[in-house]
Amino acid sequence: MEATYKKYTLDFKRPSGTSRGVLTQKETWFIILKQNDKLGIGECGILRGLSIDDVPNYEDKLKWVCANIHLGLDTLLNTLTEFPSIQFGLEQAFLSLASENPFTLFKNDFSTSEASIPINGLIWMGEESFMHQQIQKKLEEGFSCIKMKIGAIDFDKEIALLKSIRAKYKKEEIELRVDANGAFKEDALVKLKILSQLDLHSIEQPIKQGNYTQMKNLCAVTPLPIALDEELIGVFGVTKKEELLQTIQPQYIILKPSLVGGFKGCEEWISIAEKYNIGWWVTSALESNIGLNAIAQWTYGLQNKMPQGLGTGGLYTNNFNSPLEVSNGAISYRKNLNWQENLIKSLCI
Repeated sequence: MEATYKKYTLDFKRPSGTSRGVLTQKETWFIILKQNDKLGIGECGILRGLSIDDVPNYEDKLKWVCANIHLGLDTLLNTLTEFPSIQFGLEQAFLSLASENPFTLFKNDFSTSEASIPINGLIWMGEESFMHQQIQKKLEEGFSCIKMKIGAIDFDKEIALLKSIRAKYKKEEIELRVDANGAFKEDALVKLKILSQLDLHSIEQPIKQGNYTQMKNLCAVTPLPIALDEELIGVFGVTKKEELLQTIQPQYIILKPSLVGGFKGCEEWISIAEKYNIGWWVTSALESNIGLNAIAQWTYGLQNKMPQGLGTGGLYTNNFNSPLEVSNGAISYRKNLNWQENLIKSLCI
């Protein structure tokens, strides 16, 4: 078996705002495996300033992995604990190599029968008018679940935006989720009380990660269900994961395979969450269609009926053509659509 890697820069169609700043590009890397005449591919994507493996020696670690691919998947995963995005890329690449079709990592009704997965429509931060435009577009596209990033513009304006949706649509018609990306400070509970009056489903990461005591206290009294997201990053080992959930006792957790150790890492979190009656759902971490495809196929097999966060494939000008299609608030794998011709081989060059 031979292994190589290739860096690729994804360009956003338009600058996308979060409370941590505005995104215009996203770096990603592909691990490509070759054995005889078969190829396999996996995506290793990091989010600058957020991923625990956003470190100067990232590419050196990829080189080491490719040079030591003979060690096998299990051994490599065990040595890459602090590089969760590479763990995820390797899981994909080995599944891809072993499959008849390198893009069919899991055979289920999603990948073979065009079954769909309900997803949320993502509203990026920006000027009030731009956010209104996004909301209207998502509603016209048939989304019944909308996730709005908050914490960057004036809080009163964000509340007004949410109220404008609720004035037209009851919670039974449109499920609203908000994501603060850790933007709230000492006034977090006050803001949670205001938000709870708008029949929201949940809020992601209201305060910055690492403040366990404050987060625990918030989760204990919050009038609005709290979902941990960034809080899960950099927590290694089943014992540490259980300690975190047992301590904070959130209402939900959100799983991004690139950030928490791939499928294996996510499944550890799910097992612990279900032990403590904590809900969960899966989202992408702005991967290209290669990583998004892997996440979607795996997610479908989990049979979680909640809307998932898998609608990010249309963000880029230079994403890869794929059978993934978002329609009527769901993502599907259309058999009449094809992957970009010779995609893996072109990345080997």
